[in-house]
Amino acid sequence: MLIPLVQAIGRSGKLLYLILFIIIGVVAYKYFTSDKATTTTEYNSDLIQEKIKNVGKLVVTEGHFAQVMTYKDQQRYLMDLLSFEKKALIIINADVTVAYDLRQVKYDIDEKNKTITIVSIPKEEIKISPDIQFYDVEQSRMNPFTGDDYNKINKKVKADLAAKIEKSSLKSNAQNRLLSELAKILILTNSMGWKLEYKSQVIENEKQMVETIKL
Repeated sequence: MLIPLVQAIGRSGKLLYLILFIIIGVVAYKYFTSDKATTTTEYNSDLIQEKIKNVGKLVVTEGHFAQVMTYKDQQRYLMDLLSFEKKALIIINADVTVAYDLRQVKYDIDEKNKTITIVSIPKEEIKISPDIQFYDVEQSRMNPFTGDDYNKINKKVKADLAAKIEKSSLKSNAQNRLLSELAKILILTNSMGWKLEYKSQVIENEKQMVETIKL
């Protein structure tokens, strides 16, 4: 009678130890697995933010334009019986820069779904710095060159240069440099198993990036 009781107690003790061992094992597994996953997620997020920060810089493409124009103005008096003309040959050399400030790129990081979404990309900043030289200037006391003439000339020069810039490859070259910098984010996301999105589209390669990011 005593022996079966002892044996039963012994089996119960072993079962208790087994259950306790299983509980400890499950808790330990969850603890270490959860901690590792959290640490990995935080590491990935910090790394991505650091890489994007490195991409965030000023991308500048420079160009030079030259042109020659003739400016004329005529003042008439006494029913057009008298006229006084002024004119000048103008030579313009202009340095032009097209810049993208990638520090203004707005993005969202979704750690749960491992997705980086580009929210907005800044517009290009075009700066025109003309050097205007006047030659063969002809004027009279009745019709001299004034500040208003210089303002008209400066406005005309910048309008002509802006038209030249649109027809040149300067803006497209600047956009290519911009896409080259943004491609670094794409390479990073692909290497870490994350996704890159823009305008609700997943960008999987550089060709798709060029087609999707139309500036």
